[in-house]
Amino acid sequence: MSQAGRPVSRGGHPVLGLAVVLAVLLSSARAQAGPFRFPNVPLTTHEGKVVRFYDDLVRDKVVVINFVYTSCKDSCPAETARLKQIYNELDGRVGRDIFMYSISIDPDHDTPEVLNDFTRKFRIGPGWLFLTGTEADTTLLRKRLGLYLEDIQQDDAIDHNISFIVGNDKTGKWIKRSPFDDPKILANLIGYELFDGAIQRTGKSYEEAPALTHSSRGAYLYRTRCVSCHTVGQGDKELGPDLAGVTRKRERDWLERWLANPSQLIDEGDPIAVDLFKQYDEITMPNLRLNDEDIAALIEYLDQETRKLRAASAVEPHHARHAGHDESAHTAQPHPPGHH
Repeated sequence: MSQAGRPVSRGGHPVLGLAVVLAVLLSSARAQAGPFRFPNVPLTTHEGKVVRFYDDLVRDKVVVINFVYTSCKDSCPAETARLKQIYNELDGRVGRDIFMYSISIDPDHDTPEVLNDFTRKFRIGPGWLFLTGTEADTTLLRKRLGLYLEDIQQDDAIDHNISFIVGNDKTGKWIKRSPFDDPKILANLIGYELFDGAIQRTGKSYEEAPALTHSSRGAYLYRTRCVSCHTVGQGDKELGPDLAGVTRKRERDWLERWLANPSQLIDEGDPIAVDLFKQYDEITMPNLRLNDEDIAALIEYLDQETRKLRAASAVEPHHARHAGHDESAHTAQPHPPGHH
């Protein structure tokens, strides 16, 4: 974390799940003067097309904008995975009335070809562009969007604020948020609140909402750091395996080392780590900057969820056997006359 207490990647760990409610009301980019006018700098998309930031990407649109670099082994992969959750929650609207942009801050490495390969690995859908530009231009954009932190840039130009910004150019309403907030809440903000009533809400009523339950530290960590890429008992995801049974399948020491620093195990040539890396298209599991207490809590949560699943699977066949017995009892043919 930066000295200012703001979430960053690489040099410091992100504050995951933090509800960043800072609303930044920027004047419309069409204003003729003022410090928040959007620079109309040229950028190149992952498809190799040159575009202008304001004219082609922002003008009259509702947009989501963040800054990443593809060689990041810390927060960027998790940030991209969480934004993909938001993309899915928006259910086909990205590319139609909402547009997403991830802009690289490492132009020397992140060529359009590299960005295109990155979008392929993460299976990025239409309406979400990855872009690159000169370091000067992307730095200017970060400053104008309020996503540049002077106090962390002096020692490392790649270290960066992982917050992202959403906005509606027509209304001039812009809001800065953390990618690790609840994806459903973020999708609601982007898909409805930014439109100021112009888009009719859909979905279930409050009456259908499940009751709130106590959340343990491990459950919170799983929900804010793992759920973008994993499930527990619902099958593998595109970006990561199902974690049901992982505490029994893997040695405790290996799990602790993996959660503490996955890249280190890959670099050391650990066969399990390397196999996972290759299996999931060489997408590096991010270093989530978990401390020992976090790791213990997360492992305990995964073990508890595995026990629940096993208990449920043991009960279901039992009920099925009794249900089948009862059914046969009710549907049995009567005995022939005179049979005792």
